[in-house]
Amino acid sequence: MGRKRTPGLTLRGGIWHIDKQIGGTRLRESTDTGDLAKAEEYLAKRANDVREARLYGLRQERSFRAAATKYLTENTHKRSLSDDALHLQALDPFLGGLSLKQVHMGTLQDFIAKRRRDGVKTRTINSALEVVRRILNLAATEWIDERGMTWLEAAPKIKLLPVHDARPAYPLSAQEQSLLLKRLPDHLAKMALFKVNTGCREQEVCGLRWDWEVKVPEFDTSVFVIPATRVKNGEERLVVLNRVACSVVNAQRGIHDTHVFARTFKGRPAQPVASMNNTAWKRARELAADDLESLTKEPAPAGFRKVRVHDLKHTFGRRLRAAGVGFEDRQDLLGHKSSRITTHYSQAELSNLIEATNRVCGESPHKTPAITWLKRKSG
Repeated sequence: MGRKRTPGLTLRGGIWHIDKQIGGTRLRESTDTGDLAKAEEYLAKRANDVREARLYGLRQERSFRAAATKYLTENTHKRSLSDDALHLQALDPFLGGLSLKQVHMGTLQDFIAKRRRDGVKTRTINSALEVVRRILNLAATEWIDERGMTWLEAAPKIKLLPVHDARPAYPLSAQEQSLLLKRLPDHLAKMALFKVNTGCREQEVCGLRWDWEVKVPEFDTSVFVIPATRVKNGEERLVVLNRVACSVVNAQRGIHDTHVFARTFKGRPAQPVASMNNTAWKRARELAADDLESLTKEPAPAGFRKVRVHDLKHTFGRRLRAAGVGFEDRQDLLGHKSSRITTHYSQAELSNLIEATNRVCGESPHKTPAITWLKRKSG
């Protein structure tokens, strides 16, 4: 018969995990090994740490992985939690097994070097460092154990890297936009056309719901008011529809009960589109760049061949500016954070925004004055 394993160890995915109550403290963490003897040795050490902490008032050591798990569990409401989870997944091989007090700029250097070798942009690396910094600050200030001690005595300074490799925005010309839309699948082409005429972010377009629509009969149009919880800057977002965006929305009516942008596939019921930045987008931009080269007999700009979904927002902003739309109106139309309340407008203000956004498609409608207040629908 094989020897009996120590209670509190469970084998999952070839790795031994601890789940054990020790003197009122529950240990739940990975041993980072598939070797039972080493796992039992690690458990014995962790059990001794807990006992000494209780006996002498020492701060219990906790791994960065345990802290990362707590962070993800407590922040399910966070809009960018999925991004944080991806950063933590990339960080885990470098930091997961370290104790919190071992995490600092020195131990982060291998992670930074690896990400640079993989061609990851500095801004993305900084986003991961920001998550690390947030976790360490929480561990040093807010996370209190059963003995009233913080998880970490003091948080080290996590410095962000200087950014020198940011890719510049690439606003599309009318010709480039036309070539790209022709190469995109129908559902993505409609979303792109809507995006380039409203300045919405990708996830605002993908998540756009019918119950956020507010009819504005005075102007024979409608707008959308996106809840603050679905907007990156945390403020409600007014989406003003120009003539082109309005036509796109009207063409989508009846396709899906809740979401404006949905697609059918092989006869299945329509489903909301989760992402625009996919293989179809990347294939279309390459083909569109080839088409441009065939037309101009010159190499396509690198920015066009690698045009990003977010560049459609930049395109809208650049066209507003070229059309003479003022800075504050551009802020409102692009959904930028400002000190103004952006979901309550008088008729004159709304008329001005509608006129402004129609400048990018060559239309300046005028309607009879009326009083219009936009409020997000309740229920």
